[in-house]
Amino acid sequence: MSKILVIDDQQPIRRTLKEILEYENYAVEEATDGEEGVKKIKSEQYDLVLCDIKMPKMDGLEVLQAIDNKPPIVMISGHGDIETAVQCMKQGAVDYIEKPLDLNKLLATISKALTNRNNNTQPTSVSPRHKSHSSPITDDIIGTSPSIIAMKKLIDKIAATEAKVLITGDNGSGKELVARCLHQKSTRSNQPFVEINCAAIPNELIESELFGHEKGSFTSAIKQRKGKFEQADGGTLFLDEIGDMNLSAQSKVLRALQEKTITRVGSEKDIEVNVRIIAATNKNLKQEIEKDTFREDLYHRLCVIELHVPALNDRREDIPLLADYFLTQIAKESGSNKTIIEPAAVEALSKLDFSGNVRQLRNIIERLTILCEGKITAKDVASYS
Repeated sequence: MSKILVIDDQQPIRRTLKEILEYENYAVEEATDGEEGVKKIKSEQYDLVLCDIKMPKMDGLEVLQAIDNKPPIVMISGHGDIETAVQCMKQGAVDYIEKPLDLNKLLATISKALTNRNNNTQPTSVSPRHKSHSSPITDDIIGTSPSIIAMKKLIDKIAATEAKVLITGDNGSGKELVARCLHQKSTRSNQPFVEINCAAIPNELIESELFGHEKGSFTSAIKQRKGKFEQADGGTLFLDEIGDMNLSAQSKVLRALQEKTITRVGSEKDIEVNVRIIAATNKNLKQEIEKDTFREDLYHRLCVIELHVPALNDRREDIPLLADYFLTQIAKESGSNKTIIEPAAVEALSKLDFSGNVRQLRNIIERLTILCEGKITAKDVASYS
């Protein structure tokens, strides 16, 4: 029987957690504040600790800092504690759960943390049933440059949590791929991954796309339609180019995140949704806030963790690997032999300006395979790029 310690200064929360966990056949002990919790952890063996963040005498972050050999620790955070929760994860916490506590999420998080502990895996890796999508360092993103290695490690650290992620980076740098990796390595990987490009949807249709609509709610609404939030229920919703969303839609997205409910256009009925939000933008949202084109409260909701995708010009050492990967991929797609690229051609590619990032490199490689006869030379790169 797994032994769990609950550290919280609020007696009703401790009592509720104890009742729930004992019903699930866990052995549960309590600590009324951080100091008592640290003493118990140092003197006894626990399989898992649930620890509140805001407590008198010693808060959750101080508890983490006071313990050397930590059991898996899951933080309990209020809405205002999210940034601190992220700091706690950097100090070794395995996850955090927002108040008010969701029973299903609580039990899933505990089960995942205990499974990882029993299998001697890193706390922030995903559970064994998702192992096919997981590796010590993300292997779906091509590159070995320091910036890419750092990004891959961060993806592995945050993927299995419920933290909202804001992915930043230039057009063509691979933000969608990063979002998909986060989903594939999460506990939601068997659930839908739904994406919407906010820049590609006309302003008058964005709310219908996100929240759905009822039949007859506007001229072309000939039948009821589920929006992206409902389609992603239980899974991940990827809001690409969130910086291009109009203020009206931003307000409703903020409400959906706060209340975990949406309302279809033309309806007054609230619909509960359970989605993890990953957003991406090529804009500087802090500058957009100053220009009053983006809501500051929505920014802070979305940017629990910011993950920046480096531009290709800033990681040129990855170009040889990417070029080889694209040549292999194109050969498979076309059913032909892989085109050879000479070392001098690779060197020439590495000196180009990639304002379009990885997407531009992919297009150049494809063009070269079409126009060259089985071998790409430096002269070909100069002629066709």
